[in-house]
Amino acid sequence: MKRTLGGSNRKKIKTSGFRARLKSKVGRNVLKRRRKKGRKRLAPS
Repeated sequence: MKRTLGGSNRKKIKTSGFRARLKSKVGRNVLKRRRKKGRKRLAPS
């Protein structure tokens, strides 16, 4: 039986990869927040 959520790696990188985050103001805010929080990984890629 298949699980509910499947996702391709390409889609993941295109929408939530580091370069994708840098492209928009909102994405840059995400990185800023994650840096502030002290995340080891800022983005999935």
